[in-house]
Parts: sequence; C-alpha cells; structure tokens
Amino acid sequence: MTGYDNTVALVAQAPPQPDDPGGRGEDFGKAAPVGLLLLILFFVAVAFLARSMNKHLRKLPASFDKPDAAEPVKAEAVAGEDKQAQ
Repeated sequence: MTGYDNTVALVAQAPPQPDDPGGRGEDFGKAAPVGLLLLILFFVAVAFLARSMNKHLRKLPASFDKPDAAEPVKAEAVAGEDKQAQ
C-alpha cells in the first residue's frame, strides 16, 4: 500500500443510519443561551477593565525623564538625603 491508500482508508467512513439524529439529541441547543450569557458577561468585564486602565494611564506623566537630567547628582547630596530620611 502507498501513503495515498492509507489516507483514503482513514478518511472513509460508513454512511449515517436513517435513525441517527446527526448529533441533535435531546440536549442539542441548550448550551447556547448559557454561552451567550457568558460571552456578554466577558464583554462587559473587558469594557470595565479597559475603562479602568484608561483612567490609570491618563494619570501617568507624559515622560518619566527627570527635568534636571543634564546636571549630575552629587554623591554627597544623595547621602545627605538618606540621612534626613532616617
């Protein structure tokens, strides 16, 4: 047998029986309303999260660069600030 023969053998299946409902048993369609409710709940949650994120992002400064970045910070000044903080 060649590879093509194996593929055909795996894909071939028996035709459906006349009494087979085709996957539409007594529980068919009952999950759709619950799934829709769950999707709507997720969309509402994502909308609130996006709104909250936008509020927090608006509070951030445009740049985190220090305004006096051109001046080097002296080690003595930093040490003095540490002593005052204690």
